[in-house]
Order: sequence, then structure tokens, then C-alpha cells
Amino acid sequence: MSTPASMPGALAPAVGPGVPLTLALSKGRIFEETLPLLAAAGITVTEDPESSRKLILPTTDPGLRVIIVRATDVPTYVEYGAADFGVAGKDVLLEHGGDGLYQPIDLNIARCRLSVAVPQGFDYANAVRQGARLRVATKYVSSAREHFAAKGVHVDLIKLYGSMELAPLVGLADAIVDLVSSGGTLRANNLVEVEQIMEISSRLVVNQAALKLKRTQLKPILEAFERASKSGAQAVAEHRADTGAPGV
Repeated sequence: MSTPASMPGALAPAVGPGVPLTLALSKGRIFEETLPLLAAAGITVTEDPESSRKLILPTTDPGLRVIIVRATDVPTYVEYGAADFGVAGKDVLLEHGGDGLYQPIDLNIARCRLSVAVPQGFDYANAVRQGARLRVATKYVSSAREHFAAKGVHVDLIKLYGSMELAPLVGLADAIVDLVSSGGTLRANNLVEVEQIMEISSRLVVNQAALKLKRTQLKPILEAFERASKSGAQAVAEHRADTGAPGV
């Protein structure tokens, strides 16, 4: 496996006095559920990405800044050294491939599942038994392909980037593969979950070169994250209670 320093176009991690660590996060649930982990390290992000237009956010620790990127881009920023570490869902990491990344900790946050869902009334089990070739819409093409291949199910995968539930409703697909938490969105669109592919949670990912060159800076934060992750659900629940953030 190539390290980021040897990849074409990879950035060498900036090292030296006054150079802060860079943590890549995506807005929304992962950001909110990472805050208690940062708090365990004595760090607070001083601006809210939902109300700020800034994409680089300061923290109470001058040695750490947070950059806000798309969830699917977090591994790429870390892989190429634009961020020293980040938080990404297992679903995103499987699609990315994980090259150039060290994944030391399952943070036990942003938990959900990757599942197959179909319209109510569609006999998925019978279609599979009959060997029907199904059209499946998903953002998670690699994971879906591996799942259906392992089951011997013939599918045509249709890559979409959002509004997955719409695809079966307008005849684009017979089924979808998507993340499911409470299942409320599926029910609202008359879809039912018929098969669970895997449990999903968010992981800490670290640039391999940064792990070597910035070990002294990274170590206390990584250790705090690891301690907090062992009681992650409780920490997240307490943070939501303190901030009034809604559950998912």
C-alpha cells in the first residue's frame, strides 16, 4: 500500500512550531456527535458550521483547526495530507477503499445500517428466488455489488447521489440500497426494509505520514477519542441533552 507521501500529488504534512493539526469533518450528524469526543480532549469548536459560512473553523486549542468538507470527501482530504485526520462513516470508507489511511478507532457514533429496501407489495424474496434481474439504485455501488454478488443475485446498479427513495416510486429502480436509521423516510415513501447488509458507524481515520511526523501532537487527541468512544453513546446522549439537539 502506498503512503500519502509517495502518491502523485500528495501533500507532505506541514510540520513545525505553530502549525496546527487539521481535522476533517462533515456537517450534520457526524459533526454533532464528534463534539463530545473533542470535549473529552478539552477542545471546543468555536463556530457552528450550520450558521457560519467559513469552511475552516477555529477551536479553543490553537494546535487544532477543523475543516468542513462533504462526507464522501473526508477520506480523500486525509489520504492526500490536506487533513491530518478525520471522521468518516464505514460506508464512505468502503467506497473509498481506505488507501493511505490508518483507521485506529471505531468511534461508535453516527450508527445506522446499510440495507436493501423495496416498495410495499414488491415480493423481493420471490424475485430473488426466481432469479429476476433487479435494477437497484444506490450511492454505495461497491458495497451493493459485493453484497449481491455474494448472494448470487443478478442486478443492474444505478448510481445516484441523493433522493434514493424516489427511484422506485418513478420506475427507475426495483429496489434501493441506502443507509437506514429509524426507517422513517422509508415509511414516508411507502418503502420497506427487506435486507440488512451491514451495521455502519463512524471511524477515525489518520493520514499515515502525519501519524509518523506528528505523533507527539496527535497522540493525546487520539487517546482522548479512544477513551470517549468506549462510552460514545452515553457521551452523545448527554451532549444532545445539553444542547437540545434532536435525535435521529
